[in-house]
Amino acid sequence: MMSREVSEKNVHEALETVMHPEIDASLIELGMIKDVVVKRDKVIVTLALPFLGVPIRDYLVNITREAIMRLGVEANVKIAEMNREELQTFLAIERINIKFSHV
Repeated sequence: MMSREVSEKNVHEALETVMHPEIDASLIELGMIKDVVVKRDKVIVTLALPFLGVPIRDYLVNITREAIMRLGVEANVKIAEMNREELQTFLAIERINIKFSHV
């Protein structure tokens, strides 16, 4: 893989397209992407989860990592738990944009 330098803006633009699988909103819109650190050809992102035991945790980490790696850099995704304010914002957006499955 050819590595190149990317900016924090490039990373945010790439992550704006990463949609939550159960909510019609991007991870950025949901406030799930926290710190973005760019170190030459490596990007470290903190993914904030509503709670650490969320069943789709690995999926969310993988789609975040893949979006960054498409920029041609190494990606490291750290996990954090949302604070109370972040969780309230997340839940408000979720209520409006939840995808209902027809089971």
